[in-house]
Amino acid sequence: MDPLHVSRIAELASVLEVSGYPKPGNVHRTRDFDDMVYEDFLVSGIVTGDTMRLAAERGEKLRDTLDLSTLGLGELILRAVEDTRRWVSTNTNLGIIMLLTPLSAAAGMVDSGDLQGLREQVNRLILQTTSEDAVNLYRAISTAEAGGMGEHDTLDVNDPASQQRIIDENITLFDTLKMSADWDLIARELTSSMPVTFNVGFPVFKGTVEEHGMNRAVVQTFLTILSRFPDTLISRKYGEEIALEVSEEASDIVDRGGVLTAAGLRRVEKFDRKLYRMGWNPGTTADLTASSVMVGLLDYYSELA
Repeated sequence: MDPLHVSRIAELASVLEVSGYPKPGNVHRTRDFDDMVYEDFLVSGIVTGDTMRLAAERGEKLRDTLDLSTLGLGELILRAVEDTRRWVSTNTNLGIIMLLTPLSAAAGMVDSGDLQGLREQVNRLILQTTSEDAVNLYRAISTAEAGGMGEHDTLDVNDPASQQRIIDENITLFDTLKMSADWDLIARELTSSMPVTFNVGFPVFKGTVEEHGMNRAVVQTFLTILSRFPDTLISRKYGEEIALEVSEEASDIVDRGGVLTAAGLRRVEKFDRKLYRMGWNPGTTADLTASSVMVGLLDYYSELA
C-alpha cells in the first residue's frame, strides 16, 4: 500500500479511537482527565503520522525480502514516542504506537485489501526483531514514562545494565514482549499474531460501521474487546478481580446491544460515568481498539489506496 495512505489511516485510527463517545472509562470528546485531555490525544495521533509513513516506506522496500530484521521496528517505536513527547507532556499513546507501527510497516509490504497478508507480515516482523529493537523499545517505554511496562524479574527498563544484557545475550524485542505476555495484553497481542485486533475488534468494526457510522462502530468495538478480555491496565492498578468485574459488566451491555440501541446507549453512558468515578481506566482496551480501527479503515478505504 502507498505509505502516505497508510500514515493517514494510522492517524485517523488514533483520532477516531479517542473521539469515540461514550467510550467507558477513558478520555473522549466530552471527558478529560486531570493529567491528560482530549486534545492531547488528537495531537499525539497526528504527530506520529510521519513515523507511520516511514514505517510503511521501510516495509515497502522489504516487500520481496525474506530477512525483515533490518526494518528497525524498535527505533521506529522510539521515534514515534519521542515525537509525541515533544508535543505532549504525558504518556498518551505508547500502546497505540506499539501496535500501529508494525501494522504500518506491514501495510507497506502488501497490496490494498490483503488483510490476511497484512496479518502474516506483522507476525513475520515481530518474529524477526533484534536485540537492538528490544533496547530501543525499552528506551521508548522509559521516555514515555509508562509505569509497569518493561519490568521483569531480571530485566528493568530503567536499568542500563539490563539494556547491556539484552545486547550481550541477543534478547530480541519478541523475547522481551514474550516475558510480559502473561500479564500485558499488548505484549500478548504482538507475540501471537494479533488475535484481538483481527479476530475480534476488526470484525465488529466492519460489521457495524456501514449501518451505524464511525463513532458507534468505534465504541461497539471497544465494548466488545473489553467484554472478552479483562483490561490489563486495570488489572495492574486495581487487581484482577476489578478487571474481571469491569469486563463482566461490559459483556452484559454488549449482550443487550451495546451502543446500537437507544436504551443500550444510555447504559453505556452510565457505565462510563461509573468507571470514571472509580478511576477504572481500560487503557489497554483503548489501544487495541485503535489497532482494530486501523485494520478496519484499511479495509473501509481500500479503494483509495
